[in-house]
Amino acid sequence: MDPSEMRYLEDEDSSTMKVIKGATSGFVVGTIWGTIVATWHDVPRVERRVALPGLIRTLKMMGNHGATFAAIGGVYIGVEQLVLNYRTKRDFINGAIGGFAAGATVLGLKGRSISTAISAGAALATTSTLIDWGGQTTRIDNGKEYYPYTTKKRPNATVN
Repeated sequence: MDPSEMRYLEDEDSSTMKVIKGATSGFVVGTIWGTIVATWHDVPRVERRVALPGLIRTLKMMGNHGATFAAIGGVYIGVEQLVLNYRTKRDFINGAIGGFAAGATVLGLKGRSISTAISAGAALATTSTLIDWGGQTTRIDNGKEYYPYTTKKRPNATVN
């Protein structure tokens, strides 16, 4: 492994912390998406023993979408980290395997069919591969390390 790539394995975040962050961000995005989807549907009619049916339906949709996205994010990052640590290589294959595992398990279980699992896994694997292959990253590594303080020595100030 290239020494410049070893820095990625020695990240401040452990694999467990990355999975937690992935699941949490997936939950947040899924909850927001659930809110948007709930606004597109008609409000259910008012029933006698149900208070605030629109709010209850919206909260259920938010929870369902949030849980699904959290599971996808957690499985994707978890499998990607497992493959990264096993292969000790940082490339698009890790994300493709993670994407396939996330799509096949989470969306395949939700769809309850093998064909749905394979197509969802293939779709997420393809999406992850295209993003990794295209260089669409959130961090650009230019070799510089930034410190919260200066490392240069300042010249002494003279008092007049």
